[in-house]
Amino acid sequence: MNGGTRKRGNTWSYYFDMAKIDGKRNRKEKGGFKTKKDAEAALAKAITEYNNSGQSFSPTDISVADYLDFWFDNYCKMNLKYNTQVGYLNIIEGHLKPTFGIYRLNALSSASIQEYANSLKLKGLSKSSVVGIISTLSGALNYAVEPLHYIQFNPCDRIKYPKYEKKSAKNVRHIIQPEDFDRIIERFPESSNFYIPLLLGYYTGLRISEAFALTWDDIDLENRTLTVNKITVKRNFGNDIRTAKKTNMKTEKSAWYFGTPKTGSSYRTVKFGETLYKALTNAKKQKNINRLKYGEHYTEHYLKTEHDEKGNEIQRLIPAPRALQCALPLADMVCVQDNGSFVSSDSFKYCSRVIHHELKLAFNYHSLRHSHATFLIESGANVKAVQERLGHSDIRTTLNTYVHNTEQLADQAVDIFEAAISSKKKHA
Repeated sequence: MNGGTRKRGNTWSYYFDMAKIDGKRNRKEKGGFKTKKDAEAALAKAITEYNNSGQSFSPTDISVADYLDFWFDNYCKMNLKYNTQVGYLNIIEGHLKPTFGIYRLNALSSASIQEYANSLKLKGLSKSSVVGIISTLSGALNYAVEPLHYIQFNPCDRIKYPKYEKKSAKNVRHIIQPEDFDRIIERFPESSNFYIPLLLGYYTGLRISEAFALTWDDIDLENRTLTVNKITVKRNFGNDIRTAKKTNMKTEKSAWYFGTPKTGSSYRTVKFGETLYKALTNAKKQKNINRLKYGEHYTEHYLKTEHDEKGNEIQRLIPAPRALQCALPLADMVCVQDNGSFVSSDSFKYCSRVIHHELKLAFNYHSLRHSHATFLIESGANVKAVQERLGHSDIRTTLNTYVHNTEQLADQAVDIFEAAISSKKKHA
């Protein structure tokens, strides 16, 4: 490729020939550099970008740190949900860059990654943490293999995870028996901000982000159904996610948004029974009473349209007193305090702590969903119906994650087998 520098007046320029267009010479030239050295450096960079289709680096020279940034910006931001991006970014900044960041991408070897995986266990990290870290690196390197062709193979492919002692077979998520749920509701009765969220989880199996995103137009009291069509997501606004992470931005730079559900199957309509019907009916009446009680000081929530890192429209929840008479569309939230303030999944952490420490129950919000699914299966509900109710895209998730070999299911299996054998003997 022909190129060079030359002085024009008091400044320097660089130039180089690019591919011909319609058989005609095509030259790029740029000036304004103070010295010849500056022009030569700019020329080298420009040629590198030209040879790599506009990229400012050579794939053979890029560091692991710069590549991980490139992967995050060009793949993660464009394809992954916000919370998943945050998780990946924590792994990149907290683990991968400090360990591998200074090395060239094409110098990474299976041996160095295997040694790193082993060291993570020796530092006391759990198996799930080790798998999460190495899987993130592997995902980034897969992208470098295909479609980028920066490296020929993924050195993570042959990594063997260090062995961990098997823990005793114990359910990670506690099944909340009806008598324990009664204790929970006694501690957080109808007057509590957490009464409705607790009932939603236990009686419908909604995910926490789905329950706290419900608005009253999602609730059909006449037909006793609710529609899941959005989730709540807490995300940074006004700053790039990676910039916010590096500068340690605090929560005052965050806000609640409506996001899209986890998968396509998560969009669904869920039927509910008498208990939740009565609770929701009373909650709706009480909200109207509180609006009158607080008057212009009652907090409403409005939707401001913004754009995420993918360029997609997202809806930011804007709290404001009724006195402001905001022109933005209203989001009539179901989970609110008496004064209308939003009850979020963050504030529910207090409820979880109380249940842990005061009631001595192993609990998180997912325990409600877990219990809901388990009781349905134990009671003979069709697994396909349970899958659709929970919004799983794969029925194996329903079976493997939420359905456990409880004593009741074991007894049912014995009874079914005995009945089947007896029936065959009678017809023999």
